[in-house]
Amino acid sequence: MTSLLSGLGAGLALIVAIGAQNAFVLRQGLRREHVGLVVAVCALSDVVLVAVGVVGLGRLVESVPWFVDAARWGGAAFLAGYAVLALRRAATGSGESLEVEGDAHVQAGGLAVRVRPSARRVGLTALALTWLNPHVYLDTVVLLGSVAASHGDARGWFAVGAMTGSVVWFAALGFGARHLGRWLREPRAWRLLDGAIGCVMLVLAAGLVLR
Repeated sequence: MTSLLSGLGAGLALIVAIGAQNAFVLRQGLRREHVGLVVAVCALSDVVLVAVGVVGLGRLVESVPWFVDAARWGGAAFLAGYAVLALRRAATGSGESLEVEGDAHVQAGGLAVRVRPSARRVGLTALALTWLNPHVYLDTVVLLGSVAASHGDARGWFAVGAMTGSVVWFAALGFGARHLGRWLREPRAWRLLDGAIGCVMLVLAAGLVLR
């Protein structure tokens, strides 16, 4: 249970930050366009990336015993650094604010008609924002994989927790956009999120050091 909750916390702390992927999911949710497809693409991509990180680095641990300590201290240092950056953004308000673009329209017979993008276009955009982002490999594969390795035989439960965090977040962001959109477009809201992320990261880093 401890590993499961640790994975859930780590997964959410890494993913709940404004960026191109989250902005796109929220935008599609606000526009109510192919929301299920976007949520599925982003969530399943994260599940695959977490699995790759946990399994790949897990095999490395089995062949290189000292890697556990290296992963533990390296993960703690990364989490602490990530926490400092998040807390600084929360304190200074230097993070990005989310702006949802207006609907695309064309003129038809003097009337403004909304253009609905195809599912293929939306799905490919979601894939690109996920798989072409170098940070996703550092955060999801390397960092989560390293932290999971420190949980030994329970790293599978850590992975389940991280995967659950991704699925819950993307589903809440996409399907709850109409309720969260106005609030999440305020820079202050993201400062509060950054503050929460920083605190969670510090707790996780301390947990790794004290293991």
